[in-house]
Amino acid sequence: MKLDPGIREQLASLVEDEGLELLEAEVVGHGPRTVLRLVVDAPAGVTLDQCAMVSRQASAMLDVEDPIAHQYTLEVTSPGIERKFYSEGDYRRFAGHRVKVRMQAGYRERRVVTGELLGLEEGVLRVMTDGGDTMELPLEHVFETRLQVDWNALMSERKCRL
Repeated sequence: MKLDPGIREQLASLVEDEGLELLEAEVVGHGPRTVLRLVVDAPAGVTLDQCAMVSRQASAMLDVEDPIAHQYTLEVTSPGIERKFYSEGDYRRFAGHRVKVRMQAGYRERRVVTGELLGLEEGVLRVMTDGGDTMELPLEHVFETRLQVDWNALMSERKCRL
């Protein structure tokens, strides 16, 4: 189910008033298990208090607008540490970081590519794989890109083991 563009605009405005950016407003599930998920972010990250504030304000607005004809759950969340990419700007912002790219099912080369994000130019995503190869992936065939945390390296910095 798609959220009405006017409702999405109202939600984006509400989120901006809190100093945040609305990355995604998605409706998932169906019937009583429907979830309206708002993914919000800011350059310095998002606090639980900010999510709660957006949730209260969005809930009040949605009670008036009533965009979903049946019961649903409103969820306000940050993109998380292994965040999904939502826009081309994310590819520029996170150049130099480790990513996991999943390609669409019909893509003929490697289906999953992990490595360092080199950037995005003219619709082509460039990733240096762990093997040292540079992969050029057409953005139009990318199913999903996420930041990938190297937990073992992070834990070894802290003298921990997973």
